[in-house]
Order: sequence, then C-alpha cells, then structure tokens
Amino acid sequence: MKILLSGFETFGDNAVNPSQQLIELLPEKLGKGLFLEKLILPVEHKSAPRMLLEVIYNNKPDGVIAFGLAAGRARISLEQAALNLMDFRIPDNAGTLISDQPVVPDGPAAYFTTLPIRNMLLALIEANIPAEISLSAGSYLCNQVFYTIMHEITIHQLGIPAGFVHIPALPEAVAKGQKSIPSMDMAMVQKAAKILIKTLASN
Repeated sequence: MKILLSGFETFGDNAVNPSQQLIELLPEKLGKGLFLEKLILPVEHKSAPRMLLEVIYNNKPDGVIAFGLAAGRARISLEQAALNLMDFRIPDNAGTLISDQPVVPDGPAAYFTTLPIRNMLLALIEANIPAEISLSAGSYLCNQVFYTIMHEITIHQLGIPAGFVHIPALPEAVAKGQKSIPSMDMAMVQKAAKILIKTLASN
C-alpha cells in the first residue's frame, strides 16, 4: 500500500513550517508493505494544486493525507470539509493575494474528507495526543489544495481516500516569535502522523 503525504514550505512570517519538517523526517517505509510517497508543496496557488495532482496521477497512491500549519491551534486538526473559497489573509509566496474567489468556478460549495477521521481521532486520543475534528480548513492554500484534491477525486471517480490535517506550530517557532500561541513538539507530531497513516491503511 502506498500513501501520498504532502506538506508546505515556509510562508508569511513563519520561520519554519512543521508540515515540511514532518514530511522530511518521516521514513519512506512504515512497517511491512506500507510505503510513503512524500511531497513538499510551494505556497503558490497556481503551482501547489497542480503539482499534487500530477503526483497523484503519476504515482497512483492508495490514499492521500495533506498536512499544513495552523499557527494558533493547540491540537492536531482533522479537517472535515473543504470549501470552494479562496480568501487569502496574506499573499502567497508568489505575491498573489486573492479575495472571495472560488477554487473551482461552478464547483460544489464544499467537499467532505474521505479519510476515516473518527477512527483517526480515537486513535490519537488513545495515544494521549491532543486532537480534534475541525470544521474549517480556512481559506488559504491549505483549503485550496484540500478542495482541489477532493474535486479531482470526485469528478474522475478515482476512489482514493483523501483529506487534510492541520498541525500546530513548533515550540522553537513560538519561542522565537512575538506571539504567545500553543505549540506541539515534532516528536509528538511524527507520532501522530504515523498513527494517522496506519489508521488509514487499516480501514
């Protein structure tokens, strides 16, 4: 079984992006017969979704989990829905700022994740990892990528379980920043990601 994992490069005033670190640190194989395809996406609204879709079509994974940073959140957030909305708070890394635009013109208002997020949540809580099911992936690149994946899988009937997971900021990023926000160390984030992957593989 092959699972595609993606994270994002740094953006805005975030000196590090834990989703990028996570993808770089995870092994390429997780147990017998479970292989991980890893991808770091640029924070650019034109190229990020296209790059991820190219890998999906070229490599034909059995599942997709996209990760991103949600600075200010205290828990691993399993996103339930992707909205057909781009409303950027800050420009992407190409300098593009988008307000009140659909991800896909005339597309559905929203898509729901097809990851087993209820089972994932229970597994994380049993491992004493702070976690939650979130109803909003925001309206920046994370949500755009999430919506794009779900739209492509749905209209082309690819039958691949997919979804998005937000992770908190790292303690070192909070220590060097100006704001006091929650954090989670990378060891726990890695543990959480492995639990998510194994839960997906077993469903």
